[in-house]
Amino acid sequence: MERHRTPIVALTALAGAVLIAVFVFFSASAPAYACSTEWVPDPTPSPALGAPANPGYVQPDMGRRHGALGEKVTYTYCPPASGAHSNASGAGPIQPRVYGPSDRAIPEGWIHNLEHGAMVILYRGNSGDSGATEDGQAQLRALFDEFPASPVCGIQPGTGQGPVIARFDDMATPYAAMVWGRVLPLNELDTAQILDFWQVWGERTNPEPQCTAPSAPPSAAPSTEASPQTSPVPS
Repeated sequence: MERHRTPIVALTALAGAVLIAVFVFFSASAPAYACSTEWVPDPTPSPALGAPANPGYVQPDMGRRHGALGEKVTYTYCPPASGAHSNASGAGPIQPRVYGPSDRAIPEGWIHNLEHGAMVILYRGNSGDSGATEDGQAQLRALFDEFPASPVCGIQPGTGQGPVIARFDDMATPYAAMVWGRVLPLNELDTAQILDFWQVWGERTNPEPQCTAPSAPPSAAPSTEASPQTSPVPS
């Protein structure tokens, strides 16, 4: 042992370094979240949920707990329109922009944007889906560029919490537009439907209003008129 102490120490140190590297690799490559169910709304909803004047579907509430940074969250329904999320600079809320197919934008970040009244638009990147293609990305950037001010607080897009456009593969449709607690599933990128959904429900379901006139509760009849006397203030 004494004669071979130096190579033994070196091999032990090398083995320890390899184990640490393997642990770091698997920690970094492990999914940051998990989904129990790919959420699909009731195929025969009440007229109120399916009517053009009341677009989208209410998703069961999953709470709004602030999770620890780096915590893996399992969402009952995906795409999640509520649930545990990060509350840390750079982690959540995240910057409003178009996130490309290889960018890291996870639910723990953008759910916090939803909580503040933002719209999140998701696209799948699976084989055969158009959102992650070059043309699909161009259409999503055009949607971001023409996105209107928020309907209650009048916040200009990109200056507040939204919109956030990001890849999310764990959902039943190629696209989905979301506000807090409400989802509009889409089989194709329908800008008109998305903007109508935003005008009807934007800033009216979020639990943390962004202006002095609070958003209407989800049970209230939506108004498509922006509040003229309000101005954006930090939550």
